[in-house]
Amino acid sequence: MIRPLAGLVLPALVLPALLLAGCASAPRTAAAPAAPAAPAAVAASAMPVASDDAAHADADTDAAPSDPAAVAAPAAQAMPAEEDASASVDRPVPTEAEDDYAALYGAPVEAAADAARPAYDPWEPLNRRIHGFNNAVDRAIAKPLAKAYVAVVPPPLRLGVSNFFDNLGSPLTFVNQVLQGRPRDAVQTLGRFVVNSTLGIGGLFDPASDLKMKRRREDFGQTLGVWGWSTSRYVELPFFGPRTVRDVLGLAGDAPLSPIRQIEEDKVRIGLQGLQLVDTRVQLLSLDALREAAPDEYAMTRDAWLQRRNYMIDVDRRRHDAGELPDYLRDEERDPTVPAGAMPIPGG
Repeated sequence: MIRPLAGLVLPALVLPALLLAGCASAPRTAAAPAAPAAPAAVAASAMPVASDDAAHADADTDAAPSDPAAVAAPAAQAMPAEEDASASVDRPVPTEAEDDYAALYGAPVEAAADAARPAYDPWEPLNRRIHGFNNAVDRAIAKPLAKAYVAVVPPPLRLGVSNFFDNLGSPLTFVNQVLQGRPRDAVQTLGRFVVNSTLGIGGLFDPASDLKMKRRREDFGQTLGVWGWSTSRYVELPFFGPRTVRDVLGLAGDAPLSPIRQIEEDKVRIGLQGLQLVDTRVQLLSLDALREAAPDEYAMTRDAWLQRRNYMIDVDRRRHDAGELPDYLRDEERDPTVPAGAMPIPGG
């Protein structure tokens, strides 16, 4: 009776001892999560083996050189993944001002630096001086007027003014869409202009959007980009702000097509142009906090404007469907750039 019990108890004690010995003598690298052969090694070590096989396994593990570099290699390979994970966790959540900035100009500066082409700005010293002049004019005149306008004029009336000037830009968009070889979009823009000018009471209301007629904004600078002038050096103009050399030439093509410039009465024309400038500045008020907090406000404005401009030209060239675009590039978003016909110049 004792011998049968001993025959059952001894194997039950020997097998766990062999398993513990095999796990203790296994190399550390086999248990690293990055090693692809780890499951096979674990399965092999979990199989019960005879005493001779266990002796051979122990001899192999003892004979394996303990190379520090070999042990450190999996840990070094795992470090970038851990750093990436910590970087993604520590990434700050965009603020409301940054979301507003992205709605008008595209991604924030950090994302724009990755997605946009490098800025071609060989005239940067001169552009920075002009940018400083524009900021001084903005702080002294444009921004106070915009704040007073918001404080005095109720939101429904401000929306009507924005709709009115947006509708006046439809003929210019129509001409450039024809020049870009987009007859379908041109016909839709013309229909939108007719609907808003009649049912919308001169463009104060926007019934065309309720009819699913998309708002689009095109100018001759975009047309030149579609025709092949894809890269152009950056330049900042007094009062007009960010542009490229291509877009400066585009201003010359857009100005004669501005309906406001066709008004011969200087007081009426200059009054409408001033109101349009104030309306444009109101659309940028939500970005002031972000601009003031930027370490380099000039570079932020330049890179964001160029990114949005390049996207607009690329979309026109490739004729992407609006549903495939980011929200800030959709056609119904208004363009906050100063229009060619908005600068009050006596005599036209």
